[in-house]
Amino acid sequence: MLTRHEVDYVPPLAEGASKNDRYIELRRYVLALVEGETDWLANLANVAGAVFEHVPGLNWAGFYLMKGGELVLGPFQGRPACVRIAVGRGVCGAAVAERRTQVVPDVTAFPGHIACDARSRSEIVVPIVVDAQVVGVLDLDSARVANFDIEDRRALETIVKDITPVVDWRAATRG
Repeated sequence: MLTRHEVDYVPPLAEGASKNDRYIELRRYVLALVEGETDWLANLANVAGAVFEHVPGLNWAGFYLMKGGELVLGPFQGRPACVRIAVGRGVCGAAVAERRTQVVPDVTAFPGHIACDARSRSEIVVPIVVDAQVVGVLDLDSARVANFDIEDRRALETIVKDITPVVDWRAATRG
């Protein structure tokens, strides 16, 4: 396990590293980043940055947080994004409404897709559930069609479960 002092430099994975190896390293990195840190903004910003750096093919990675009954943009990496998303609208809104991870191989075929970045072709959105309430989502976009699969879903759901207890979601979702 990495310590907080070792997270400043994480050597890059070999070019041919498997997806599984990338996610093992990402999880180690995320756990080290959030260890002992209580600030929700710092934790979500670091997780977004770590995901953006470790998952190949991304053009956007970040969080949307539930505030006032809608998703509001949180910490992210990538181009500027849509600020507010209604529950049930787009891939993020569907993840909240259905309370399950959405893996969309081709966003142009997704009914009601919200095109925050015209380059995006596939998307995965993992809902964050605390005390039976969806408090936000982790959203990843790729310029590649079908960039995400079951392995991504499982790994990202695990990372969301790892960070859920260390984030002050009340502070993060305060309107």
